[in-house]
Amino acid sequence: MTGKGRGRSGVEEPDLGATLGFMRLLWGVDHALQLLSKRMEARLGVTGPQRLVLRLLGRFPNSTAGFLATILKTHPSTLTGVFHRLEERGLICRTVDAEDRRRTRISLTREGEALNAQRSGTVEAAIRRALGRISEEDYAATERVLLTVVEELERDID
Repeated sequence: MTGKGRGRSGVEEPDLGATLGFMRLLWGVDHALQLLSKRMEARLGVTGPQRLVLRLLGRFPNSTAGFLATILKTHPSTLTGVFHRLEERGLICRTVDAEDRRRTRISLTREGEALNAQRSGTVEAAIRRALGRISEEDYAATERVLLTVVEELERDID
């Protein structure tokens, strides 16, 4: 685990050590996600995070902000802007919960359902292709590593 290797340009990269090398990989993932998110917004009209919320609403219709925030491991207020932009575009609608009027339910509109059905040119299409190239064992190991990193990052915040 040296963090050393050949970059995209084929140039030998310096030995960064395990910690900096891993952080460089995380930075690369974040950068690639941001770039694809911008291209997806230009092509489909939604960013990667907005698309993820649409996909979750497609899987879990009539959800609450709290439920989606739990799945995404974030605070509901973090999603407020995402919901607002999706609602402005006519992709979701919010309704008052019949059982608890303090709670709002979020659903896809017909336009949101159509965008949810889109499969090509999306972040998840790229992730699906990448996952198709690795073994179940590698996926399980990667998941354990990333969960451990998230756990440590969250622990440092508290």
